Amino acid sequence: MQIVEKSETNKVNPTPGTTIHEYFIDEPSISGATTEINGRYPEVGFAVNEVSKELVYIISGNGHIITPSNETSFEQSDVIFINKNELFAWQGTFSMFMVTTPKFDPKQHKVTKI
Repeated sequence: MQIVEKSETNKVNPTPGTTIHEYFIDEPSISGATTEINGRYPEVGFAVNEVSKELVYIISGNGHIITPSNETSFEQSDVIFINKNELFAWQGTFSMFMVTTPKFDPKQHKVTKI
């Protein structure tokens, strides 16, 4: 068992309206993070994870997940699955918990200008 306290997280602010707290665990097959978004992430284009799948739980708030061909609303307590290589963007004011498998590595997360 491993417990990671919030004070031990790595805080990242990839855009002015996005704050991520990465929870590092000693298991290479999975990782987790909380994210607060106020606006759009990424600000332009779409994000894509080239290796990991993501399972997202919306803790509070609401918004939209946007793909090149669709925009879908979500709200508190919804769960969203994002497969690897899917293009997406977040829009709204909300907080979420994300689980990635295998473990998240920033090198596999890209932002496109599409």
